[in-house]
Amino acid sequence: MTLPIRPDLVGLEPYGAPQLEVTARLNVNENPYAPPNSVVDAIATAVRKAAEGLNRYPDRDFLSLRQDLAAYLAAESHVDFLEARNIWAANGSNEVMLHLHQAFGGPGRTVLSFAPTYSMYPEYARDTLTGYVTFPRSDDFTLDIDAAVAAIRETAPAMVIVASPNNPTGTALPLAHVEALLAAAGDVEGGCVVVVDEAYAEFRRRGVPSAASLLPAHPNLAVSRTMSKAFALAGGRLGYLAAHEELIDVLRVVRLPYHLSAVTQATACAALAHHRELQAQVDEIRAERDETVAWLRAQGWTVADTDANFALFGPFEDRERVFQGLLARGVLIRVTGPEGWLRVSIGTPQEMALFRSALLEVTA
Repeated sequence: MTLPIRPDLVGLEPYGAPQLEVTARLNVNENPYAPPNSVVDAIATAVRKAAEGLNRYPDRDFLSLRQDLAAYLAAESHVDFLEARNIWAANGSNEVMLHLHQAFGGPGRTVLSFAPTYSMYPEYARDTLTGYVTFPRSDDFTLDIDAAVAAIRETAPAMVIVASPNNPTGTALPLAHVEALLAAAGDVEGGCVVVVDEAYAEFRRRGVPSAASLLPAHPNLAVSRTMSKAFALAGGRLGYLAAHEELIDVLRVVRLPYHLSAVTQATACAALAHHRELQAQVDEIRAERDETVAWLRAQGWTVADTDANFALFGPFEDRERVFQGLLARGVLIRVTGPEGWLRVSIGTPQEMALFRSALLEVTA
């Protein structure tokens, strides 16, 4: 029997990174530290209470969770003007991004981004029949803001997506550059939403502000976050977004009914109530990142400046050989980014020591 597959999906492989049992799994930017027992107990208690009502549909608009997320952003990024009506959430920031594409993309519309960047962006566009255009970043992976503004004027996109810190490079975007993108987007006929994807924002260096601080003056700005990384909650699947109420209301139109389960809501609220405990190792991860970058550069490799919990390094004549050599020694990293480059997530000190020794062996 022949299946009526969409022609643009024929022969494609699903997105995914290897999930292998190795000594050091450093390929998908997970937090290497499991939640502490006190938080595990709090989540278990919250989930048990939610389980008592699982015969009923969950809160469709999850206002309690949205209020907790607004309070967290006020504490973490000093943006105390946010309320529940300014927050959206979904099953990971992937679904938040899909909602944005469903609301503002579609046939005849274009999304603009700047490569190299997160490999899922073109897939969101593909799945919503939205055009996807990229312009190259500078050689050091920063954004050439003049070129970026010119790209907006040239393509007149419905949406611009920039990750800060950028994945896979770790590059942060200055607020002045975000404002320049917003100004250019404001001139696009029919409107243009600027999405700043801050999935790794909690790992940014001291003094680097969040784009959320620009929200009051910009109704076409959306700032996306996740609880997968700094919260050590990748298995909890909770991503969220801050924006003006008018933008949030459009996302409510395209979301599926009851898209956040009662268990997910309970888990996220319990985690937010203990965010300081969950994020106790963020400073340690930052320090390990900076030490890793310094060590890689001392060995002669080029490393992109990073405000995330990973580092992109290279170039290698044969990065696949290096990847396989590390894997044979129990270290799993990621083949991603420009040709010749590799990305390593920051793990525990023990995992990073194994990575360094294995890399020296493979490249000797």
